[in-house]
Amino acid sequence: MTLFNQINSFLFGLFLLVMCSLVYFQFTETKAFMVNQMESDLNNTSTSLSLMLKPHLETGDEAVVDTLVNVIFEGGFYQKVQLTWLSDKREQVWENPVVIDDVPQWFIDLDLFQAKTQETVITSGWLQLATLKIESNPAIGYRELWRIMNDTAMVLSALFLLSILLMRIRLKKILKPLHEVSIHAQEIAQRKFSEDMPLPKTTELKDMVGAVNSMSGQLKQVFKTLDDEVNSLKHDKLLDHVSQLPNRLCLTGQLNGWLSQPGFGGLILAKFDWLEEIHSKFGYQLRDQTIRILSNELEKSLPKNDDNIIARISNVEFAFLVSSAEKEKIHEYIQTLIRLVNQEMLKAGCEPNQGFAIGVTERTEGISRPDFLSQADHALQNALNEDKLSSWFYIETKQEFSREQWHTRLTDAITNNQFLFKWQPVKNANSDNVIHRELYCLLNIADKTVRAAEFMPYIERLILGAQLDKCLLENIVNQERIMLSDGPVAVNLTRESITDPEFHIWLSRYLKSLHNPEKLHFEIHEAGVKNNIEDTIKLSNIIKNAGAMFGIDNCGRQMGSLDYLQHIKPDFIKLDISLSTLDSDDQEENQQKLQVSRALISIARGFNIKAIITGVEDAAHLEVVKGLRADAYQGYISPPEDL
Repeated sequence: MTLFNQINSFLFGLFLLVMCSLVYFQFTETKAFMVNQMESDLNNTSTSLSLMLKPHLETGDEAVVDTLVNVIFEGGFYQKVQLTWLSDKREQVWENPVVIDDVPQWFIDLDLFQAKTQETVITSGWLQLATLKIESNPAIGYRELWRIMNDTAMVLSALFLLSILLMRIRLKKILKPLHEVSIHAQEIAQRKFSEDMPLPKTTELKDMVGAVNSMSGQLKQVFKTLDDEVNSLKHDKLLDHVSQLPNRLCLTGQLNGWLSQPGFGGLILAKFDWLEEIHSKFGYQLRDQTIRILSNELEKSLPKNDDNIIARISNVEFAFLVSSAEKEKIHEYIQTLIRLVNQEMLKAGCEPNQGFAIGVTERTEGISRPDFLSQADHALQNALNEDKLSSWFYIETKQEFSREQWHTRLTDAITNNQFLFKWQPVKNANSDNVIHRELYCLLNIADKTVRAAEFMPYIERLILGAQLDKCLLENIVNQERIMLSDGPVAVNLTRESITDPEFHIWLSRYLKSLHNPEKLHFEIHEAGVKNNIEDTIKLSNIIKNAGAMFGIDNCGRQMGSLDYLQHIKPDFIKLDISLSTLDSDDQEENQQKLQVSRALISIARGFNIKAIITGVEDAAHLEVVKGLRADAYQGYISPPEDL
């Protein structure tokens, strides 16, 4: 029961007790008054009637005697009048029936009033003339007592209801700060920090609200400090301080993460020797200023994408990672880049189309990061040697299917549920118990098993993501080994599903139809989350309300604040593989990655979110990342298994 209801019930009971006491007091006092009144009236009537009858009894005038008694008796206040003439023992009796109107029978049955009798001997000197006996009528007492108690009850009831109403209104006003404190405390428990509450006038509540505001502000500052620490680490370790663009270390990590997952796109390396010309003529300060202006224009003017990156990797070299783009789009990107660079060269007083070169390579299946960078650098060197603005590194690969054929085969495979599965355990960092298994999907296309790395780029290009997710989830239900496994399974949702309202409706119905929705964990890539915050919140609410769990994959890959965690509140995050992969020969770079990872894990702990390290290769690597105090780990130390 709420505090408001407890106080309200107590005051209601106390007020009711007071009201009942008043009613009881009024009842007893009124009853006693009526009894006394009836006795007094009976005595007065007996005395006055005796005096009026005396002269007529002396003369024996029966007619006048009868008239006088009738005048008094017909008022209905008396039940019986009996006059006995002592001279001849003759009796005269007047009687009224006891009729009690407008009084309920149960009230009469209480037997509150008894008939009173008053007997008087009428004398004349020493001579006794007659005996007068008068009996009161109790109906008068019942009627008057009932009327008075009725009026009293109505007035007190009206006052009672009015008082209760005013009391509730006043209590709500008094306890409103306490209610706000309760809501504020719940929000703090959920790591939500709203504006400070206004201080109430009540001294005790004022102190409490002030304390909660102070606690909320301090916790908010703690989490802001953690977020600032991550941003500061990223700024110091992953940003070039002149251009404010990602540096070589950041590009390396982004390439690791991007190439470890299905995707398509290209890498552009550009060398701007004209910047050295500015340096030699005007000094490094003007060169750095030109670099900052150029970087701003590059970020503003070049096409944006979730995973597109512009990085400065040396004094005059820039790298452009163009994700989710086919060759035609990459060509358009290059033309935009050349036009933009020429504009900045003219502003700086340099000759256009001179002093820079561009090398381009397109991502191919299974390529490693060193090979990918090597291909782009090879194309750049060709452009420099041949004095061309741009050069492509081509690898002749025969496309097994055309775009239309891919669409047909993918649609057929998805519709006919031609799914094969692998899963990889995610283990507790302290006990090595499996907390869930991440599910990987393969498709049987043209009698050949195709990995996600091969078909997912076409799923994205052909906008089949939501359709794939629906069929995949329906197929999971039919997999007995999955649904009967000891622990939950994690499913990655495509970015298309995040913004598809129809998929949201379908997913809600799907989860409601499951007997054990808690066995499903859903993951979404961070890039999709940060670009679709509102849609992600809707999707996560659907998942959590059904009893399933929601997590964010590749957390930390994107630059910028992590305050979106406070709004979405996922159940777990998986750190991007670029933050845990220790593939650099430079130990300082490896330590910088670990510092960023440690800060991310601290933020997750602050929001009560489980943090999972990915990309753990072997036992030695595991020992290194265990020092980060993550909740769980995943990687080729426990490779995927066939289902």
